[in-house]
Amino acid sequence: MREVSVSAEPIDRFARVLPPERVALLKEAADRSSLLLRGRTVWNVSSTERGGGVAEMLQTLVAYGQGAGVETRWFVLTGDERFFTVTKRLHNLLHGFAGDRGGLDEADRDHYRDVMARNLEVWQNRVHPGDIVLLHDPQTAGMAGALRDRGAHVVWRCHIGADRADGHTGRGWEFLRPFVEAADACVFSRREYAPAWLPTPRVWVIPPSLDPFSAKNAPMTTDSIRGALHRAGIVEQLTGDGTLAFVRRDGTEGTVRVHRGLLLDEDRPLPPAADVLLQVSRWDHLKDMAGVLTGFTDHVDRFPDGVHLLLVGPNVGGVGDDPEGAQVLGECRGLRAALPPSKRARVHLCCLPMDDVDENAHLVNALQRHATVVVQKSLMEGFGLTVTEPMWKKRPVVASAVGGITDQIEDGRSGVLLEDPTDLERFAALAAGLFKDPERRARLGAAAHERVTSAYLGDRHLIQYGELFTSLVAG
Repeated sequence: MREVSVSAEPIDRFARVLPPERVALLKEAADRSSLLLRGRTVWNVSSTERGGGVAEMLQTLVAYGQGAGVETRWFVLTGDERFFTVTKRLHNLLHGFAGDRGGLDEADRDHYRDVMARNLEVWQNRVHPGDIVLLHDPQTAGMAGALRDRGAHVVWRCHIGADRADGHTGRGWEFLRPFVEAADACVFSRREYAPAWLPTPRVWVIPPSLDPFSAKNAPMTTDSIRGALHRAGIVEQLTGDGTLAFVRRDGTEGTVRVHRGLLLDEDRPLPPAADVLLQVSRWDHLKDMAGVLTGFTDHVDRFPDGVHLLLVGPNVGGVGDDPEGAQVLGECRGLRAALPPSKRARVHLCCLPMDDVDENAHLVNALQRHATVVVQKSLMEGFGLTVTEPMWKKRPVVASAVGGITDQIEDGRSGVLLEDPTDLERFAALAAGLFKDPERRARLGAAAHERVTSAYLGDRHLIQYGELFTSLVAG
């Protein structure tokens, strides 16, 4: 187990983006939580500190918890290859997806317990009776019983799920049930994700949120977008001053480094005048990067000549809890290599470095703001910060009508939903239609920003957690 260092952030900064009445409600909630939790620590445990939405949200929530006067800390567990293979299998099953079709037997359960025990051995003595522990996703659920025995209030936060139970979800829950039942409360992004055997009073629904002040979501000038993408070798030289500075999470200034080879397979940078269809995701089968690539190239004649597809994910060596990443990326590279030169020149695969999370976030910010249309063609999606982020930036989004995405996007108003994510022809038609209609893109983008402001900023998220903690401490 290792601790992730996060600097406190004042909740007063929300006054920059929220009306006064919402800021007042947030301050009142923060004062109540600070008083209630005086002398207690709120602990978070996750499987990684970088490379996904959970890590990004924890950076934000831990920072604002500290800024509100609540002792809030974050630890990351350690595990081996077998452990992360088992937990990736659970991840897929809870999404209703077969994944690698591997089994989950008693030996896997024993190994899972052993990894939990090793992590608890070096960490659990830090936790005191009355503290609150938030365990995030299947990788951490096995700690619940031991921490509850120490007198802590234990919450298991599940960031994934499927709207309909089936044989796959049943297998996943069968494995996890003995561990999850030991938690005092379980938090899901949607009520449909909770298994039927969990008592209703222990189920809390708290959707994720976006931090508008992070390096990934902060405002950017046209020059800073151009400068970042050119310096990273993703887009050819653009006009303008090309500002390279950005603000890190701790308030210090960072500078975009010179990068070589972020575009794979000796690909050339995108032309500066190209219109960009962008998907930013982990290299995960459920994100269906290969389907996006195939849908675009099989129906490329539907798109204007200047449109390029850009698929962006993390450097697969920098995401330790996802053993499928290299495989998915390899599949996409194979598909691109097999294209005729005229199509291959319009398809680009990009792996962003993970050694500097703030620079990574700044580059994602620049990419989403540079894109003409953003897509998230997931086969399943628990929520989808990669949908919320471009919506905040007033980008038109085409996304699959699955899971939490259907809560985020109001079809035809704040984005466009693809009813069947496997329908590649319909996907291409929806995306291509937006490239041909700039006025509609602008309307969708403006409504998308309003949607995020009203429902998916951090003030709502923090207040809901405060209500949960009050319930736990009050018994």
